[in-house]
Amino acid sequence: MGLERATEKLDKYYSRLESGKAAKIKPSHVMKVIAKLQAKQALLQEELAAADKPSKQDRLENKLVTVGTQLERAHWLLDQIGS
Repeated sequence: MGLERATEKLDKYYSRLESGKAAKIKPSHVMKVIAKLQAKQALLQEELAAADKPSKQDRLENKLVTVGTQLERAHWLLDQIGS
């Protein structure tokens, strides 16, 4: 699952939460998204450590910020639906 796909899933879950359909969100599904985001974060950190070009480092740092934001959203969502 790519970063865009994980973000789409979280957006979909947030929409369900806002429309009062939080019961349809399974905690295990949110945990799966969290696990994939954490794996992506680890991969990006490895790539950043190996990156030589400043432009690539900047791009990877921006992606890491995005992944961090999505992880925060996923954890918040998990707290809302109860794990």
